[in-house]
Amino acid sequence: MRLDALCLENFRNYALQRIDFDPVCSVICGENAQGKTNLLEAMVCLSCGRSHRTRSERELIRFGEEGYRLEASIHTRDRDFLSRIEAGYGRKKRIPINKAPARTAAELSQILNTVFFCPEDLQLIRDGPAARRRFLDISLCQLRPRYAAALAEYQRLHEHKTRILRDCGERPDLIATLPDFNLRMAETGAVLIHYRARFTGLLASYAATAHSECSGGREELTLAYQTVKTVTDPLGGHQQLVGQLLAHQEEHRYAELSSRQCLSGPHKDDLEVQLDGRCARSYASQGQTRTAALSLKLAAREIHREIMGEYPILLLDDVLSELDPRRQEYVLNRLGSGQVFITCCEEDRLHSLLKGTVYRVDGGAVTAG
Repeated sequence: MRLDALCLENFRNYALQRIDFDPVCSVICGENAQGKTNLLEAMVCLSCGRSHRTRSERELIRFGEEGYRLEASIHTRDRDFLSRIEAGYGRKKRIPINKAPARTAAELSQILNTVFFCPEDLQLIRDGPAARRRFLDISLCQLRPRYAAALAEYQRLHEHKTRILRDCGERPDLIATLPDFNLRMAETGAVLIHYRARFTGLLASYAATAHSECSGGREELTLAYQTVKTVTDPLGGHQQLVGQLLAHQEEHRYAELSSRQCLSGPHKDDLEVQLDGRCARSYASQGQTRTAALSLKLAAREIHREIMGEYPILLLDDVLSELDPRRQEYVLNRLGSGQVFITCCEEDRLHSLLKGTVYRVDGGAVTAG
């Protein structure tokens, strides 16, 4: 998989910019607030149809403009693709791939896959369950279109059920609609649980190897997928999972009505990370949590390669400057295959350690060399 060129028009601080990239390693240098992260954000958008930084399309539009356009020339599976996103005020987002309209944004992930790593991800272990669910969701949405569709449907149902619970005090008749929503959420939630459990199994194997290598074999990393307590086997049959989810919903029926919150379902899932059998979130040092976060991200990259047959594009946003020399060296030594984009400040001099083309960003303008 290779991103050959990127065109940005009225996206963030870019007026109009086309960049032809190095097929192996592109090092993007510049001072802070010049647009380095915006470039990587555009690549993420073209891989899944949405930004990892905001849910608002308005924030992506350059100040004073009415809309933005992103376009990428991609080579994957021995074919060339042209993916585009056009969005703006008062008009529906358009996503053509090779000039044919995509039915959903999820189709973008069948063309371009990315693994994005930023300094905030180093806190993946210490953050709450939502951060680790998001990590699972981002990875799985690119790998499995069925998962992406199920996640979108589950989120829609969850939002609707939350509104019912919030409003049922003034409109008791809404309570009669809850059984239908519970059933549909259980059916969709069972799909999410199955895929998450399978992905966690693969992730555990690759992450354990990566962590052992990075820590010099001093620590053992293990993962435990945690879902609703009535689920006895996350890899069990679909109907079994549906029945167990419905049982959990029934247990929490009165608690949901009294709290007016949706308390049951895979939107509460977590991925527990353990080091030598102890919860890393509670007991690991800062260095240990960073090593564990690195291991999860690099493991996700290896899973993409195993399933898709080629490495996804790796996006490292100022993350190397946050690591000590030993961890920097470990990451750099793992970049032998696949295309990589790395941002850094000029003073970091990280580009001197890397073989590739250097691109300099200044006020939304990019120059190579």
